[in-house]
Amino acid sequence: MAARGGTRSSALRSPAQIPTRPGDAVTIAEDTRTPRLPLLNGSPAVPGGFPAKAFVGEVVPFSVVSFREGHDIIGVHVRLTAPDGEETLHRLSPRLDGTDTWSTEIALDLQGRWNYRFEAFSDDFATWAHAAELKVAAGVDVPIMAALGAQLLTRAAAEKDRPAAQRKRLQADAASLGGGDAATTIALSTDAALAQIFADRPLASLRSVSAPQTLLVDRVTAGVGAWYEFFPRSEGARRLKDGSVRTGTFRTAAKRLPGVAQMGFDVLYLVPIHPIGTTNRKGRNNTLVAEPSDPGSPYAIGAAEGGHDAIHPDLGTAQDFRAFVRAARKEGLEVALDLALQASPDHPWVAEHPEWFTTLPDGTIAYAENPPKKYQDIYPLNFDNDPAGIYAEMLRIVRHWVAQGVKIFRVDNPHTKPLQFWEWLIGTVNAEDPDVIFLAEAFTRPAVMRALAAVGFQQSYSYFTWRNTKAELEEFLTSVSHETSDYMRPNLFVNTHDILTEYLQFGGRAAYRIRACIAATAAPIYGVYAGYELFENVARPGSEENIDNEKYEFKVRDWAGAEARGESLAPLLRRLNEIRSAHPALRQLRNFETHWSDDDSVLVYSKHLDAAFTGTGAADTIIVVANVDPHSVRETTVHLDTTRWGVPLGESFEVEDLLTGAVWTWSDHNYVRLDAFAEPVHILKVKERS
Repeated sequence: MAARGGTRSSALRSPAQIPTRPGDAVTIAEDTRTPRLPLLNGSPAVPGGFPAKAFVGEVVPFSVVSFREGHDIIGVHVRLTAPDGEETLHRLSPRLDGTDTWSTEIALDLQGRWNYRFEAFSDDFATWAHAAELKVAAGVDVPIMAALGAQLLTRAAAEKDRPAAQRKRLQADAASLGGGDAATTIALSTDAALAQIFADRPLASLRSVSAPQTLLVDRVTAGVGAWYEFFPRSEGARRLKDGSVRTGTFRTAAKRLPGVAQMGFDVLYLVPIHPIGTTNRKGRNNTLVAEPSDPGSPYAIGAAEGGHDAIHPDLGTAQDFRAFVRAARKEGLEVALDLALQASPDHPWVAEHPEWFTTLPDGTIAYAENPPKKYQDIYPLNFDNDPAGIYAEMLRIVRHWVAQGVKIFRVDNPHTKPLQFWEWLIGTVNAEDPDVIFLAEAFTRPAVMRALAAVGFQQSYSYFTWRNTKAELEEFLTSVSHETSDYMRPNLFVNTHDILTEYLQFGGRAAYRIRACIAATAAPIYGVYAGYELFENVARPGSEENIDNEKYEFKVRDWAGAEARGESLAPLLRRLNEIRSAHPALRQLRNFETHWSDDDSVLVYSKHLDAAFTGTGAADTIIVVANVDPHSVRETTVHLDTTRWGVPLGESFEVEDLLTGAVWTWSDHNYVRLDAFAEPVHILKVKERS
């Protein structure tokens, strides 16, 4: 029967030619989409067929749905081909949830392009052993089961690539089954050593193979990192007697590098360092009139001194910048640079390539805007009038900064440029240098954010900034760690120079502690904008950004003085980064698991890494319990599924709070008290049981 509203297409018919009259021949086409043993919903996978992603050292779950008709048992492998051409075969285990899903976890240890394919087969020995155990015990078909077993073992013994000792044993076992003895048949069908022989090298038939898939494995920094953002012009800036501020430079900013490194950060992100336009320059707090001393927004890129390949002369020279990058590297910091593809009205592009912008009917160039907001100091690019020219120029800019030692780019508003452009640019750059990393700063619709990640961005800003309640955080963190983790890596920035959420504005110092603890433990990448450690929480009225925003003026801060007075969050950030460094479970994304509490404001989650993947020989398990209400003291019961890290329900184990050093004996149900004004978060290490 045809589907209502249309007719059945011949392309949808079964590829098998089915007889319509007695005597008609039956032929089976060789190009059926379904193999003899189906292999469906393979993972990792990315919408649109783009390569899945991982990073060196990431533990990647591989899974596929596979089954066969009847009761015969199957097995499933995944065959991996590493970038160096080495092939490895990994056995998948069935999930005991009735979904016919098979899975395994594999740590990938080499950067580059991997290929993988799933292989299903009829597991002939397991099928016989299972049937023999049931039938012989019931006294059914005993001679037949013995004879079938002898045939299988004889077949296996004939496989010349099996070890000689193994073949000899199989021949002997086959001979022992020749008498049809029930006890011998039961013994061999349940023999663990014999079963292991066939687990290591199955006796297989009806093999089916999936289409090959690609997995891109990036360097570690693409998937693990603690980011710190600052404005170079503010680092080392000095307030003069007349009230004006003398700008910082790369040389003065370099003096701040040890302090950032000592807090444990490993990526230093700089806002744009290029010349700033003077036309329509914004004043303090985004006013339309700038005073002569106002430095302007660094996102209004381009002036008489140059454009995106130039350095603001107040910061120093290209040589000074390269020296700054080297100094950062000596401190263990890698410099990330803002890539903001837009121009001030004074940018050289405006005169040289007016076709790269949108001209309005009155002959003026359109400003950037996010209605009702207008950015009168910025012209957005138009990628449609001269795509070849504009693509080539953007590639030249990226190559220029890579040559200066920059391998990480935080990309400003990538969702306002064509998706096709990013696929091309990132693909081209990574083909030349796979170490280059792009972070998408795209706070936009979910489909757009995910598409940017799918086409190439190695990291992505996310909605974490606005997920504050227990329910919001459970949903969000579960989604990014499981639903999109094959291709979208969230960088959990707690704040940015543009974002100061109401939670931080009104939550006091407790809010800053809570958000830092969750960001640093829930995902392997997180970020902090300078000033967070000083609890800068006053917003411009009616907005979600800091008053006296650093984007429009210099900031003179006393980092050392604040810490000496006990008024800095730097000690907590330092401790969080120490914990992250010491615990490999926190350097994984896909192992996030929620647990339960009786309080709607107490969030509970764990991150566990099996001993096989830690490199220490011991498993690593972290439990985080956070009071997400920064205004209260919470007392509740926490409920844990301890089986997730191998502890039977009801059994006790010791935990150590890595923030305070306290040690408790816990089980699957535990009383907690979390004071937002003292210690609002437990970060608990599960101690190894003797």
